[in-house]
Amino acid sequence: MPGLPGILQPKNWQKNKDLKTYIALLRGINVGGHRKIKMADLRRLMNEWGYEHVVTYIQSGNIVFKSNESHIEKIQKKIRMGIRDYCEFDVPVLVKTKEQLATILSESPFKQEEDLKANKIYYTLLFHELEVDHYLELDQKKYPNELFVFGKLCLYLNCTLGAGKAKLTNTIIEKQLKVTATTRNHRTVLKLIELAEET
Repeated sequence: MPGLPGILQPKNWQKNKDLKTYIALLRGINVGGHRKIKMADLRRLMNEWGYEHVVTYIQSGNIVFKSNESHIEKIQKKIRMGIRDYCEFDVPVLVKTKEQLATILSESPFKQEEDLKANKIYYTLLFHELEVDHYLELDQKKYPNELFVFGKLCLYLNCTLGAGKAKLTNTIIEKQLKVTATTRNHRTVLKLIELAEET
């Protein structure tokens, strides 16, 4: 322990003490054969960029990792530029702390157990806060069989007929709101929080 005489501390003791857990969400990779990144390569790159305890989840670009960097914007830029240099294409990167992601989950208005189990609940995470005009434009539109509620940095979706038949896609949301966004289903968000707690 620090301060005890005669005990040699590891050189990286303070660094490890200050590590924080983050979740990175990549927008639009490995979809339809475009912008392909192998998760093994992504984990290796993250380690090379100085991140620790890197875990990926499924192929849609979900990364749980630890870093002693406290500025999320710097992490987002570093990962985005690193992918651009390695893969030669651009991928928007959204980074959240595990606490932020857990708050988004807890504030969801859609908590019906049968909808959660049926995988009808989705979270469209916004890269920045909305302009009022853009918010009102989408809020006035009607999408049959789809319910949506605005959070501060998340659009909560209930696709009552399932995501496969949903008309309010991530692309449409981005176009209407004039903001970059990335969507994950309830199972994925829940799993990422679990992985972050274990990492």
